[in-house]
Amino acid sequence: MAKTSTQYLCSECGWSGPKWYGRCPECGQWGTIEEFRESRPSAASATAGGSSRTAAPGRTSRTTAAAPGTIADRNAARPITQIGTDTVTRIPTGFGEFDRVLGGGIVPGSVTLIAGEPGVGKSTLLLETAGNIARTVADHTATAGNDRNTTASGRPGHNTVLYISGEESLAQVKLRASRIDAVEPNLLLASTTDLATVLGLIEQERPALAIVDSAQTIVSQDVDGISGGSTQVREVASALIDTAKSLDVPVLLVGHVTKDGSIAGPRTLEHLVDVVCQFEGDAQTALRMLRVVKNRFGPTDEVGCFDMSGEGIEEVADPSGLFLSSTGAADARPVEGTCVTFTLDGHRSLPIEIQSLVTSSVLPTPRRAVNGVDANRIAMLTAVLYRHGKVNLLANDLYVSTIAGGLAKEPGCDLAIVAALASAAKERPIARTTCAIGEISLTGQVRPVPRLEYRLREAARLGFTEAVVPPLRRPGSIRGLRVVEAATLRDALDALVK
Repeated sequence: MAKTSTQYLCSECGWSGPKWYGRCPECGQWGTIEEFRESRPSAASATAGGSSRTAAPGRTSRTTAAAPGTIADRNAARPITQIGTDTVTRIPTGFGEFDRVLGGGIVPGSVTLIAGEPGVGKSTLLLETAGNIARTVADHTATAGNDRNTTASGRPGHNTVLYISGEESLAQVKLRASRIDAVEPNLLLASTTDLATVLGLIEQERPALAIVDSAQTIVSQDVDGISGGSTQVREVASALIDTAKSLDVPVLLVGHVTKDGSIAGPRTLEHLVDVVCQFEGDAQTALRMLRVVKNRFGPTDEVGCFDMSGEGIEEVADPSGLFLSSTGAADARPVEGTCVTFTLDGHRSLPIEIQSLVTSSVLPTPRRAVNGVDANRIAMLTAVLYRHGKVNLLANDLYVSTIAGGLAKEPGCDLAIVAALASAAKERPIARTTCAIGEISLTGQVRPVPRLEYRLREAARLGFTEAVVPPLRRPGSIRGLRVVEAATLRDALDALVK
């Protein structure tokens, strides 16, 4: 018979202990310690390889569902020289941006957590991904002569896509699928909040991909706690991971976020899954960014760009023109108070247009309003501009913003911000074919930035003809781009604000 032990778990950092505290001894947060009871399997069941969770009526247990010898083979220790190094066949999602973020596609048997704000488009992205994979599986099945034992990934039995929703009814999911053109006969829908039913559906269908929306709505009857609590979320994640690894079925798991933007539930949830992605976006714009925070199968600095519309989500393969006020740099009329820089977001170099407005202040304390840039950085750059650039803006109201929700919080954007402020103050426009890249120090020096050559190549590709940069360690030439080196702020302003 299973024994029950009482433990206390912190919902913020995942700390657990036998005693309750008002303040977590690990992370220092107040009121985050919750009581939970966890059933431990007996020694006999553990020796026999049995599961601690009882199978629900009408379905087999996860242990008996696996092929004979699967558990023994997985638990047996083998010499490292006998372990194969065959390349895993990834499953394409139908979105090139999504595949690049994941490192080339979805790995069979992996569990990927997709987190984001409410209404940002997580369910839409995953439902459209499910339709793409179901369409691919259907096309391959038709080509193979309707052989149910053959799929696009070469794995037997995986010829459907299973979408399980714990938040919406089947009719609501069907309406969204019709709107985004994701209705496919191989796409199976289910609406349930019971963990045993979810696991039973995955074991019964053996799909090419299983999507669970979301982790906070699924409830296990084997443990105590409310839906979305620390105990339930950890139990749901552990059960889905066990099933995914045993059946070689990839699972995309939707996760909610808290008010501060972190993933809801215990921190152990992020440690358990294989991949953690953040789906970000501003409610005022249609731009959506998919960032990978953790990836056991690829890099963790990739970013995917998507465009949200009424017909669904479309990928943006080249987001360079999204953050510029004009699509063409060469034929655009120069405007005072603007300057273009190039920032790094993962492996991508994106152009960011800085716009500034300088007005006389009638207030005792001049106003500093910013959007897309760091307010503290603006205060520091204003002081450096006055001391080393001989441009006094201390008594003026300053308004600094970016285009289309772009972020210019990297130190490499300092030179463009200072140039935009000086251009607005002197009423001298900067040429649209000129960009500025560099970090400004408190001593007025222009410091180098990482991967400068990569940014300059992107600037040349977009039609920029001149770039003001810090002194280069390895001078080189880029076709079509004139590179102007500036060691100090005064030299940079002389080259930019003519």
